[in-house]
Amino acid sequence: FTFDDLGRLDAGAIQQLLRQVEKDQLAMALKGASDDVKELFFSNMSERAGKMMHEDMEAMGAVRLKDVDEAQAGVVITAKELAAAGKIVISTGEDEGELIF
Repeated sequence: FTFDDLGRLDAGAIQQLLRQVEKDQLAMALKGASDDVKELFFSNMSERAGKMMHEDMEAMGAVRLKDVDEAQAGVVITAKELAAAGKIVISTGEDEGELIF
């Protein structure tokens, strides 16, 4: 399960993750994320929070790949912990059956 796999989470899971992850860690992690994953996170933030996150990311300037990898790993660990606690559902991409709401 990688950081890019977070793109398969639903909006509720992303919002739960946003409440648990440190803002600085998330900004660093998103700095190296794909556009799809960035869009997913930003679309689940308030307009003001999204603007502040963009500003924080721009203010960082160039960052080391190692720092981005560490931040992304931390976000993935938090997602796994939330899944283990039953607060979010992580799709593995395999056909596990559809969820009906």
